[in-house]
Amino acid sequence: MIFKAIGDKRPYPDHGYVTPKDWAGVAPRQVRLADLVTTKAQLDLAALLAEDSTFFGDLFPHVVQWRGTLYLEDGLHRAVRTALHQRSVMHARVLVMDD
Repeated sequence: MIFKAIGDKRPYPDHGYVTPKDWAGVAPRQVRLADLVTTKAQLDLAALLAEDSTFFGDLFPHVVQWRGTLYLEDGLHRAVRTALHQRSVMHARVLVMDD
């Protein structure tokens, strides 16, 4: 299995980070794909195959750490692309919201 679990919602409270500029202050770090729980159950194939998928967005996926679990909020296509390249880790911006 690629991810720890497949989710279809954000179980954590709103964090107020909306734009790439908001996330820019969160330093990227390595995360293991097997430690991530997705917040989307479906992948947009066009986003996965697009060569310019990060042209208007952040280069790094967005992950929220809440109650000890890492939730992949944005960048599912990047994570799947990482797995397709047979890599088990990727760099992501991890916002820590643990209580």
